[in-house]
Amino acid sequence: MVNFKSQLVGLFFVLSLISFSSNAQNNKTGVFAVATITMPGDSITRWGGYIELQSRSNEFFNQFFYTETKGGISYDIASNYTALLGTGRYITGENDLGLNPNSEFRLWEQMTINSFLDRVKLEHRYRAEQRWVNGIYRNRFRYRLNMVIPLNNKKVIPGTFFVGIFDEVFFNNKAPHFERNRFSAGLGYQFDKSFSLQLGWLNQYNYNLSAAGAKNNLAININYRIHRDHKKSKEQIPTSAD
Repeated sequence: MVNFKSQLVGLFFVLSLISFSSNAQNNKTGVFAVATITMPGDSITRWGGYIELQSRSNEFFNQFFYTETKGGISYDIASNYTALLGTGRYITGENDLGLNPNSEFRLWEQMTINSFLDRVKLEHRYRAEQRWVNGIYRNRFRYRLNMVIPLNNKKVIPGTFFVGIFDEVFFNNKAPHFERNRFSAGLGYQFDKSFSLQLGWLNQYNYNLSAAGAKNNLAININYRIHRDHKKSKEQIPTSAD
Protein backbone atom coordinates (compact mmCIF):
# COMPACT_ATOMS: atom_id res chain seq x y z
CA MET A 1 0.00 0.00 0.00
CA VAL A 2 2.88 2.40 0.75
CA ASN A 3 4.40 1.82 -2.68
CA PHE A 4 1.00 2.27 -4.31
CA LYS A 5 0.43 5.58 -2.55
CA SER A 6 3.91 6.73 -3.56
CA GLN A 7 3.09 5.96 -7.17
CA LEU A 8 -0.13 7.97 -6.92
CA VAL A 9 1.71 10.97 -5.47
CA GLY A 10 4.26 10.72 -8.27
CA LEU A 11 1.54 10.53 -10.91
CA PHE A 12 -0.25 13.61 -9.62
CA PHE A 13 3.08 15.46 -9.42
CA VAL A 14 3.83 14.73 -13.07
CA LEU A 15 0.34 15.76 -14.14
CA SER A 16 0.56 19.00 -12.18
CA LEU A 17 3.75 19.99 -14.02
CA ILE A 18 1.63 20.42 -17.14
CA SER A 19 -0.13 23.26 -15.37
CA PHE A 20 3.15 25.19 -15.11
CA SER A 21 4.43 24.53 -18.63
CA SER A 22 2.47 27.34 -20.26
CA ASN A 23 3.99 30.03 -22.45
CA ALA A 24 2.21 32.75 -20.50
CA GLN A 25 0.80 32.86 -16.98
CA ASN A 26 -2.07 35.24 -16.15
CA ASN A 27 -0.86 36.97 -12.98
CA LYS A 28 -4.40 37.67 -11.76
CA THR A 29 -6.01 35.15 -9.42
CA GLY A 30 -9.54 34.29 -10.47
CA VAL A 31 -12.35 32.33 -8.85
CA PHE A 32 -13.96 29.00 -9.81
CA ALA A 33 -17.21 28.79 -7.82
CA VAL A 34 -19.26 25.60 -8.18
CA ALA A 35 -22.49 24.61 -6.40
CA THR A 36 -23.83 21.09 -6.97
CA ILE A 37 -26.89 19.16 -5.82
CA THR A 38 -26.60 15.40 -6.38
CA MET A 39 -28.98 12.50 -5.87
CA PRO A 40 -26.77 9.42 -6.41
CA GLY A 41 -28.04 5.99 -7.28
CA ASP A 42 -27.46 2.99 -5.05
CA SER A 43 -28.00 -0.77 -4.88
CA ILE A 44 -31.80 -0.38 -4.56
CA THR A 45 -32.49 2.67 -6.72
CA ARG A 46 -29.94 2.73 -9.55
CA TRP A 47 -31.20 5.97 -11.12
CA GLY A 48 -29.87 9.33 -9.96
CA GLY A 49 -29.14 12.82 -11.17
CA TYR A 50 -27.63 16.20 -10.45
CA ILE A 51 -27.88 19.90 -11.17
CA GLU A 52 -25.00 22.36 -11.02
CA LEU A 53 -24.35 26.11 -11.21
CA GLN A 54 -20.92 27.55 -11.85
CA SER A 55 -19.40 31.01 -12.14
CA ARG A 56 -15.84 32.16 -12.89
CA SER A 57 -14.07 35.49 -12.49
CA ASN A 58 -10.93 36.90 -14.03
CA GLU A 59 -9.87 38.64 -10.81
CA PHE A 60 -10.36 37.72 -7.17
CA PHE A 61 -14.17 38.03 -6.75
CA ASN A 62 -14.18 40.63 -9.53
CA GLN A 63 -14.84 40.64 -13.29
CA PHE A 64 -17.12 37.60 -13.37
CA PHE A 65 -17.32 36.62 -17.02
CA TYR A 66 -18.47 32.99 -17.24
CA THR A 67 -21.50 30.99 -16.09
CA GLU A 68 -22.66 27.38 -16.45
CA THR A 69 -26.08 25.87 -15.82
CA LYS A 70 -26.23 22.13 -16.30
CA GLY A 71 -27.60 18.81 -15.10
CA GLY A 72 -27.82 15.14 -15.90
CA ILE A 73 -29.40 11.76 -15.29
CA SER A 74 -27.24 8.89 -14.03
CA TYR A 75 -27.58 5.12 -13.82
CA ASP A 76 -25.49 2.77 -11.66
CA ILE A 77 -24.42 -0.09 -13.90
CA ALA A 78 -22.67 -1.74 -10.94
CA SER A 79 -21.69 -0.68 -7.42
CA ASN A 80 -18.75 1.47 -8.58
CA TYR A 81 -19.67 2.07 -12.24
CA THR A 82 -21.97 4.96 -13.10
CA ALA A 83 -23.12 6.13 -16.54
CA LEU A 84 -24.48 9.64 -17.01
CA LEU A 85 -26.16 11.67 -19.75
CA GLY A 86 -25.81 15.43 -19.25
CA THR A 87 -26.67 18.73 -20.86
CA GLY A 88 -25.93 22.36 -20.13
CA ARG A 89 -25.77 25.99 -21.16
CA TYR A 90 -22.46 27.89 -21.05
CA ILE A 91 -22.07 31.67 -21.43
CA THR A 92 -18.72 33.45 -21.83
CA GLY A 93 -18.86 37.24 -21.55
CA GLU A 94 -16.36 40.02 -22.13
CA ASN A 95 -12.93 39.26 -20.62
CA ASP A 96 -9.21 39.94 -20.98
CA LEU A 97 -8.21 36.27 -21.07
CA GLY A 98 -8.14 36.01 -24.85
CA LEU A 99 -11.45 34.10 -24.84
CA ASN A 100 -14.10 35.14 -27.32
CA PRO A 101 -17.56 35.91 -25.90
CA ASN A 102 -19.88 33.09 -26.87
CA SER A 103 -22.93 31.03 -26.04
CA GLU A 104 -22.68 27.25 -25.96
CA PHE A 105 -25.12 24.35 -25.69
CA ARG A 106 -23.65 20.99 -24.77
CA LEU A 107 -24.56 17.32 -24.49
CA TRP A 108 -22.28 14.65 -23.06
CA GLU A 109 -22.03 10.96 -22.23
CA GLN A 110 -19.96 9.93 -19.24
CA MET A 111 -18.65 6.88 -17.40
CA THR A 112 -17.33 7.12 -13.84
CA ILE A 113 -15.39 4.31 -12.15
CA ASN A 114 -14.69 4.55 -8.41
CA SER A 115 -12.27 2.49 -6.34
CA PHE A 116 -11.75 2.58 -2.58
CA LEU A 117 -8.27 1.59 -1.37
CA ASP A 118 -8.19 1.97 2.40
CA ARG A 119 -8.19 5.76 2.94
CA VAL A 120 -7.50 6.56 -0.71
CA LYS A 121 -10.66 7.14 -2.76
CA LEU A 122 -10.10 7.22 -6.53
CA GLU A 123 -12.41 8.34 -9.33
CA HIS A 124 -11.75 7.78 -13.03
CA ARG A 125 -14.09 9.82 -15.21
CA TYR A 126 -14.39 9.50 -19.00
CA ARG A 127 -16.52 11.99 -20.94
CA ALA A 128 -17.43 12.57 -24.61
CA GLU A 129 -18.98 15.98 -25.37
CA GLN A 130 -21.02 17.28 -28.28
CA ARG A 131 -20.79 21.09 -28.30
CA TRP A 132 -22.60 23.81 -30.24
CA VAL A 133 -20.54 27.01 -29.78
CA ASN A 134 -22.34 29.94 -31.40
CA GLY A 135 -24.06 27.37 -33.60
CA ILE A 136 -20.80 25.68 -34.71
CA TYR A 137 -20.54 21.99 -33.84
CA ARG A 138 -17.47 20.62 -32.07
CA ASN A 139 -16.45 17.40 -30.31
CA ARG A 140 -14.38 17.11 -27.15
CA PHE A 141 -13.10 14.25 -25.00
CA ARG A 142 -12.12 14.48 -21.35
CA TYR A 143 -10.50 12.28 -18.72
CA ARG A 144 -10.28 13.15 -15.01
CA LEU A 145 -8.33 11.34 -12.32
CA ASN A 146 -9.60 12.40 -8.91
CA MET A 147 -8.21 11.40 -5.50
CA VAL A 148 -9.81 12.08 -2.12
CA ILE A 149 -8.08 11.21 1.18
CA PRO A 150 -10.01 11.64 4.47
CA LEU A 151 -7.73 12.85 7.25
CA ASN A 152 -9.42 12.10 10.57
CA ASN A 153 -11.60 9.12 9.54
CA LYS A 154 -11.18 6.18 7.18
CA LYS A 155 -14.31 7.24 5.28
CA VAL A 156 -15.75 10.65 4.50
CA ILE A 157 -18.45 10.72 7.15
CA PRO A 158 -19.92 13.75 9.00
CA GLY A 159 -17.15 15.66 10.76
CA THR A 160 -14.41 14.56 8.34
CA PHE A 161 -11.68 16.74 6.91
CA PHE A 162 -10.39 15.53 3.55
CA VAL A 163 -7.85 16.40 0.88
CA GLY A 164 -9.06 16.45 -2.72
CA ILE A 165 -6.69 16.42 -5.74
CA PHE A 166 -7.58 15.97 -9.38
CA ASP A 167 -6.12 16.43 -12.84
CA GLU A 168 -8.23 16.55 -16.00
CA VAL A 169 -7.09 16.59 -19.63
CA PHE A 170 -9.20 17.81 -22.58
CA PHE A 171 -8.79 16.65 -26.19
CA ASN A 172 -10.64 17.14 -29.46
CA ASN A 173 -10.61 15.46 -32.88
CA LYS A 174 -9.14 18.48 -34.69
CA ALA A 175 -5.70 20.04 -34.41
CA PRO A 176 -4.45 20.99 -31.94
CA HIS A 177 -5.75 17.81 -30.33
CA PHE A 178 -4.65 18.76 -26.81
CA GLU A 179 -6.87 21.62 -25.67
CA ARG A 180 -6.67 22.03 -21.90
CA ASN A 181 -5.30 20.74 -18.61
CA ARG A 182 -7.01 21.44 -15.29
CA PHE A 183 -5.27 20.66 -11.98
CA SER A 184 -6.70 21.30 -8.54
CA ALA A 185 -5.81 20.60 -4.92
CA GLY A 186 -7.83 21.60 -1.88
CA LEU A 187 -9.04 20.91 1.64
CA GLY A 188 -12.64 19.96 2.33
CA TYR A 189 -14.96 19.32 5.26
CA GLN A 190 -18.03 17.07 5.42
CA PHE A 191 -20.46 18.87 7.74
CA ASP A 192 -23.17 16.21 7.78
CA LYS A 193 -24.26 13.33 5.57
CA SER A 194 -25.39 15.76 2.87
CA PHE A 195 -23.35 18.98 2.91
CA SER A 196 -19.64 19.41 2.15
CA LEU A 197 -17.43 22.39 1.34
CA GLN A 198 -14.04 22.36 -0.34
CA LEU A 199 -11.62 25.27 -0.81
CA GLY A 200 -8.44 25.05 -2.81
CA TRP A 201 -6.28 26.07 -5.74
CA LEU A 202 -7.08 25.40 -9.38
CA ASN A 203 -4.71 25.96 -12.29
CA GLN A 204 -6.13 25.83 -15.82
CA TYR A 205 -3.86 25.68 -18.85
CA ASN A 206 -5.47 26.44 -22.23
CA TYR A 207 -3.88 25.82 -25.61
CA ASN A 208 -4.78 26.73 -29.18
CA LEU A 209 -2.89 27.28 -32.42
CA SER A 210 -2.34 30.99 -31.82
CA ALA A 211 -1.74 31.20 -28.08
CA ALA A 212 -1.26 29.27 -24.84
CA GLY A 213 -1.53 30.29 -21.23
CA ALA A 214 -2.40 29.27 -17.69
CA LYS A 215 -4.31 30.88 -14.85
CA ASN A 216 -4.51 30.33 -11.10
CA ASN A 217 -7.86 30.37 -9.35
CA LEU A 218 -9.41 30.02 -5.93
CA ALA A 219 -11.64 26.95 -6.21
CA ILE A 220 -14.84 26.90 -4.15
CA ASN A 221 -16.91 23.71 -4.30
CA ILE A 222 -20.22 23.46 -2.44
CA ASN A 223 -21.87 20.05 -2.60
CA TYR A 224 -25.24 18.90 -1.32
CA ARG A 225 -26.13 15.22 -1.62
CA ILE A 226 -29.74 14.02 -1.37
CA HIS A 227 -29.99 10.74 0.52
CA ARG A 228 -32.72 8.18 0.12
CA ASP A 229 -34.19 6.69 3.29
CA HIS A 230 -32.78 3.18 3.38
CA LYS A 231 -29.66 1.50 4.75
CA LYS A 232 -27.90 0.47 1.56
CA SER A 233 -26.44 3.80 0.44
CA LYS A 234 -22.98 3.29 -1.06
CA GLU A 235 -19.82 5.18 -0.14
CA GLN A 236 -19.50 8.43 -2.08
CA ILE A 237 -16.54 10.58 -3.14
CA PRO A 238 -17.20 14.26 -2.25
CA THR A 239 -16.38 16.17 -5.45
CA SER A 240 -17.95 18.46 -8.00
CA ALA A 241 -19.71 16.86 -10.93
CA ASP A 242 -17.88 19.15 -13.37
